[in-house]
Amino acid sequence: MAIKRDNHKHARDISDSQDRLKAHFIQLDKLLEQSRALWQVRAFEAKTLPWQAQFPTLATTLWALDDAVLDALDAEQSALVDALSPALTQDLAALGYEWDLSLLTLSIAELSLGSDIASDIGPDIGSDDIETATSPSIDLTEMAHFSAHIKGRKWEQITAFVQHLPDAGLPVLEWCAGKGHLGRLIAKARGVDVLSLEWQAMLCEEGQAFADKWQLSQRFICADAFAIEDKADENTADQTNPFCAQQQAVALHACGDLHVRLLQLAAAAGTQALAISPCCYHLIQANQYQGLSTLAQQSSLTLTRHDLQLPLQQSVIANPKQQALRHQEIAWRLGFDALQRSSRGIDAYLPLPAIKQSQLSGEFAEFCHWAAAQKAVTLDADCDFDVWLEIGKQRQRLTRRIDLAAHLFRRALELWLILDRCCFLQESGYRVTLREFCANSVTPRNALILAQKLSG
Repeated sequence: MAIKRDNHKHARDISDSQDRLKAHFIQLDKLLEQSRALWQVRAFEAKTLPWQAQFPTLATTLWALDDAVLDALDAEQSALVDALSPALTQDLAALGYEWDLSLLTLSIAELSLGSDIASDIGPDIGSDDIETATSPSIDLTEMAHFSAHIKGRKWEQITAFVQHLPDAGLPVLEWCAGKGHLGRLIAKARGVDVLSLEWQAMLCEEGQAFADKWQLSQRFICADAFAIEDKADENTADQTNPFCAQQQAVALHACGDLHVRLLQLAAAAGTQALAISPCCYHLIQANQYQGLSTLAQQSSLTLTRHDLQLPLQQSVIANPKQQALRHQEIAWRLGFDALQRSSRGIDAYLPLPAIKQSQLSGEFAEFCHWAAAQKAVTLDADCDFDVWLEIGKQRQRLTRRIDLAAHLFRRALELWLILDRCCFLQESGYRVTLREFCANSVTPRNALILAQKLSG
């Protein structure tokens, strides 16, 4: 009887934790719908704070901020909310609106409270030390070979991901593998077979050569992720569809539609365990976001690719020189934008292609001539570029403040997107939990979605 009661409690805990994820999605959806005027904006196209009449206290607070403190505020979500939420709260009270601003700093730890599947999938891996977390057969010499030619933060992300990967005792499918850095560490640390899928043949060849040299149980498939067709109730993987039921599928920062395709294919095949860290939500083929879960499909939110870039607009790794160059580039782009509007007689934003960093070491006039050539814009021979540069700098001050207000909601939107994926997996018969697999300073895209197929 005690065992039966424990089983009932376990099932109830699962149900409660999954309902909690849905409830958080609904709360976030409501807040994002209410606040669209503040975050669903295009700063480059604005000449004033677009919502100033509705939120005057917030506008006053933003203009009172010294330009020198904006980057520091923008880098830390809690500091940003602390700085702006009192003014926003005052405006909301005047309007008679009730928004749940506590959601602006909602953490993954709060989302995942009471929802831990690691004990069901296998022994959990702690976050203290990679040698403790992985197989004792890995020594420092081998680790050096594994991390060769991988940038420091990327290697930190890979090792942290493996540390938090539940040991399911299943063969692993590594999705969008590149050279298979993640898969090779999993093969070595866990002693399981790894099938690494990558569409670039050269990367597959390099990854396979490394695996063969170090005698790893890692095999590469060169395939287009979007060309794979769904299959259901299959127990074997093959070249046309590498997904199967007895498998753990993993993906570290597969972009946009790529990680969405992983979720869809794994759900169709009944893949037993999943571990993914989403990234670059805006890299989608459709013009607008297509919700995965029933809740997202029922939402009134319409998200463009531009909107989907909002969660990515947080700089935590740029050094002062990089930040200065970024600000200079934006000021130059905005200065030229004002110039081209005047030159063409058309009051519309004209996007420019990416520029080389070396172009920022020249003069603003040179940049304008280059940009004008790119867009076939004719500039006056007596153009006063200093005037337009000053206009660009003033417009940059405006856009930074528009962006700062929008960034209050970047965390909420990212969690909305993550929970859409979680709810889709729940609807597909999975138990789901969330974790942060590394510190925000290593990468802001540190959410890890873990899912286990439920029996029955």
